[in-house]
Amino acid sequence: MNADPEVMRHFPAPLTPVQSLASYERIATHHDRHGFSVYAVCLKDTREFLGFTGFMIPQFENHFTPCVEIGWRFRKEFWHKGYATEAASACLQFARNGLTLREIVSFTSMYNSPSERVMQRIGMVFQETFPHPGLPADHRLSTHVLYKIRLD
Repeated sequence: MNADPEVMRHFPAPLTPVQSLASYERIATHHDRHGFSVYAVCLKDTREFLGFTGFMIPQFENHFTPCVEIGWRFRKEFWHKGYATEAASACLQFARNGLTLREIVSFTSMYNSPSERVMQRIGMVFQETFPHPGLPADHRLSTHVLYKIRLD
């Protein structure tokens, strides 16, 4: 999934197997440290891996950080079937009932309208656009949209 150029078109580049393993290790460390992270999403009947959704603390600085971000990534054959919305809604319910968080943010490239629609479907509210500090200002993906949702 991380090596698929279409799945990764809203990221600077697809990931190599070594980068994917490093990402997995960052997620596991994040979960050990904070008690939450992104979670695998699988079909109930077959246990087939669809992608992931969940929470991470962004590693960059901005006026809205520190914060907790909800995000998702799915294999392309599972796009436009409601899985991201269903999984993200379940994660928000978990956050309301099992975590002591007051708000959650989500952000993506301004060109990633499918993810932006998921943000809207799960009740998040548009806040602003911002230049992602991890990308050069002239990078095609630099401008991001920021959404928030209050949990209390």
